[in-house]
Amino acid sequence: MTAQHQRLAAYGVCVREEQLLLARWASPDRTRHHWTLPGGKVEHAEDPLDAVVREVAEETGFEARVERLLGVDSRTGQVGVRRPGRGVMHHVGVFYRVGIVGGALRNEVNGSTDQARWFPLEQVPELERSVVIDIGLALHRTMPADGHVAPVPVGGLLRR
Repeated sequence: MTAQHQRLAAYGVCVREEQLLLARWASPDRTRHHWTLPGGKVEHAEDPLDAVVREVAEETGFEARVERLLGVDSRTGQVGVRRPGRGVMHHVGVFYRVGIVGGALRNEVNGSTDQARWFPLEQVPELERSVVIDIGLALHRTMPADGHVAPVPVGGLLRR
């Protein structure tokens, strides 16, 4: 029987002066990296709204305020692409538009990310990045009434 896993995460989309706030995910051994939206796992019994505020602070140093719910993304994929057979992951991402209300940009120390930076929106497609960036930006641009966007294909510079 195939193992089943589920992950609930909350992400902040923060666009200011045509720039997007991103954090760079680093593998535990710090040999692999890619850019992602500030955000991450919603802890047991934690509200996703509280989780995104906490994650933005941890990963970027900024105090964030949620401005609105953008939507929810639900996707499944193989766990352990490098080691097939480890199971199927159901990833549910809750996306919020956030604004910065305090703090100062800084890098996370001893966490899942190692850098935080603002990127001009036109440079984002050139980054090695997580698919959550494209999902978050699609939700930010379209703000669909049902809170869903079409599946974003994973390929090229995108990571799951």
